[in-house]
Amino acid sequence: MQTKPNGTQHLNTPWNKDKIIGQKRPLKLQEVWAIRIRLQLAQQIRELAFFNIAIDSKLGGCDLVGLHVSDIAHGHAVMNRAIVLQQKTQRPVQFEITEHTREALTAWITHAKLKDDQFLFPSRKHASPHLSIRQYARVVERWVISIGLDPSAYGTHTMRRTKATLIYKRTKNLRAVQLLLGHTKLESTVRYLGIKVDDALEMAEQTEV
Repeated sequence: MQTKPNGTQHLNTPWNKDKIIGQKRPLKLQEVWAIRIRLQLAQQIRELAFFNIAIDSKLGGCDLVGLHVSDIAHGHAVMNRAIVLQQKTQRPVQFEITEHTREALTAWITHAKLKDDQFLFPSRKHASPHLSIRQYARVVERWVISIGLDPSAYGTHTMRRTKATLIYKRTKNLRAVQLLLGHTKLESTVRYLGIKVDDALEMAEQTEV
């Protein structure tokens, strides 16, 4: 709340005013590739690396933008796997870095001449040492609009949920997804994936005893 010169008070307008709040949709596999190919064709080296590591890492926004080069690479070699301490829970979480993501990250680190102790995605604004959550949200909005999706239905959590949702749909292994997301409780994973009673019944119908 701020005070006007005349002594009256007014409420600050929240950043999410008039925005749809709720669980954001994950991207479908074809949508992931549609965005990836657009970034490749446009030679958006930084955004391609950012998009790929966002999908692979399944990290929350604050953990993703806070990545250092040393978290995912030794020298100029990007690792196959990485481990990060989550800011929210202070619990470590591991993730895989696929080949096309390693290639994109290597290209970005080389292009930006980044050193091990630097943030992987430095901010272009002097006020912040790395990309902010708000900047990340704007980037995601740009990505989904580029392939004709409604930006109100997608957000930074879209990137965290996308691969986790695809893994669950293929394997139905909740425990594995729980570990990949770094959730302490299985119930959190169930809510995060948006698993419904129909999903559980479908699995039950496919199991003969």
